[in-house]
Amino acid sequence: MNRFLNAFGQCLQFLIAAMLMIMVVLVFGNVVLRYGFNSGIIVSEEVSRMLFIWVTFLGSIIALRENSHLGSNFVVRAFGPAGRRACLIVGRVLMLGICWLVFSGALDQTRINLPVAAPITGMSMGWFYASGIAFSVAGALILLCDLFTLATSPMATVDRFLDETGERA
Repeated sequence: MNRFLNAFGQCLQFLIAAMLMIMVVLVFGNVVLRYGFNSGIIVSEEVSRMLFIWVTFLGSIIALRENSHLGSNFVVRAFGPAGRRACLIVGRVLMLGICWLVFSGALDQTRINLPVAAPITGMSMGWFYASGIAFSVAGALILLCDLFTLATSPMATVDRFLDETGERA
């Protein structure tokens, strides 16, 4: 499963890079056209905003996978091995609850906004909220793998979850 998640993370990194490139081309091209030729790319702002939202949520998936999200490890490190493991498991379970909240809210908003068209592109506004669904499903999968690793691995592997470099077991 770790191999699949690592490959998935690399695909996400490539997708994010492509989205960022499209955003740069659209925004830079729009600036050049506005100031140089008194025209512009009409869909530039709307497409860039949608891509930015997706880049943010997809980047959050990568941060969760690489264990590079914000955390206060100094409290967890104060415990013994069993306490560290328990704290990490409780933290992952709480994050699973947050994933459920994000999923249910994003699903509701996607359903509501599917028939709503964006003003310029005419694209369904449901695509904006679908990024929350993508994040919560992928995040839950990562967290479930983390829980399995935390519950079944020796303490040396568990301590890697506290490593500041974000390396995975």
